[in-house]
Amino acid sequence: MHTTMIIAVIIIAFLGTMYILARVKMKNIPVVADNEMILTLTDKNFQYQTKNRLVLVDFWASWCSPCRMMAPVLNELATELNGNSHVGKVNIEQYQSLAPKFQVRNIPTMILFKNGREINRFVGIKNKEFLLQHIKMAK
Repeated sequence: MHTTMIIAVIIIAFLGTMYILARVKMKNIPVVADNEMILTLTDKNFQYQTKNRLVLVDFWASWCSPCRMMAPVLNELATELNGNSHVGKVNIEQYQSLAPKFQVRNIPTMILFKNGREINRFVGIKNKEFLLQHIKMAK
């Protein structure tokens, strides 16, 4: 019984340490500037920018570490898309009316719009290949 308690305490201490280290590492993720090909979406231009095209819209916030992790992926994706396919971003801190309008409860949330209508939704960190595959399927 005594040995079991010692092992349990060691495991809990190890997991606690790993959790703290992961949190510190996530807080230190740098902010990456958006690629020039990414559409900056606002409450005023959202409808116009998503009309008559295919747009993957990232709902994000500057304080969100997973959102900062997605930025380089979205930058790469934007450079690979051609034709009528685009990547757009909505800062939910600046344009607070858009998140509830599209029922965004967690970030990062990426919604794929085709001709202004939602056709797919992805929550959390996704890789470029996953997003590219879904965009190609939606064309």
